[in-house]
Amino acid sequence: MALHPIDRELLERCLAKKPGAWERFVDRFLGLVCHVIHHTARSRSLPLTDQDVEDLAAEVFLALLRDDFAVLRRFRGQSSLATYLTVIARRVVVRELLQRKTHVPLSALAEEELQAESSGPSEEQRWADREEVQRLLSELPPNEAAVVRLFHLEGKSYEEISAETGMPVNSIGPTLYRARHRMKNLVRAAEGT
Repeated sequence: MALHPIDRELLERCLAKKPGAWERFVDRFLGLVCHVIHHTARSRSLPLTDQDVEDLAAEVFLALLRDDFAVLRRFRGQSSLATYLTVIARRVVVRELLQRKTHVPLSALAEEELQAESSGPSEEQRWADREEVQRLLSELPPNEAAVVRLFHLEGKSYEEISAETGMPVNSIGPTLYRARHRMKNLVRAAEGT
């Protein structure tokens, strides 16, 4: 889809720093940015508070403002502006979520472990769950099983999985999606539904 004339004019006004242009730009694309934030977090199974969404949206718009609109100046109009902004927003959000994941305070981890110990499943249930997960993984193609194991069981990032498996980073998400879908079907089949 080509660049819409309304978006072209809005972009030109922003780059020329016309009064009110940035506010109109934010108003026009805030919903899109919030959608990307929610979708990205949901695809990584990360819960977000309203404050998290606001902070991530601010990071996206700061990335667009940085270095005198450098990201927006690189836009060549070969797609719609919304498509371009979706890609930029997703990259910023993933980077921010990864940084947050690696910078969790130790006190929060300790508190999380205590809660898990006090309210978690019994030892017997954990072994049953582990056996079920191993069974499901054994029924997946080897590359999908490896990606699921690294992401869900070892908590590795897409970049770490890519380095370990040799799989391109942009293939990790689709592989996880296919594996989850396949695992859900296996569970349904086992339950007879």
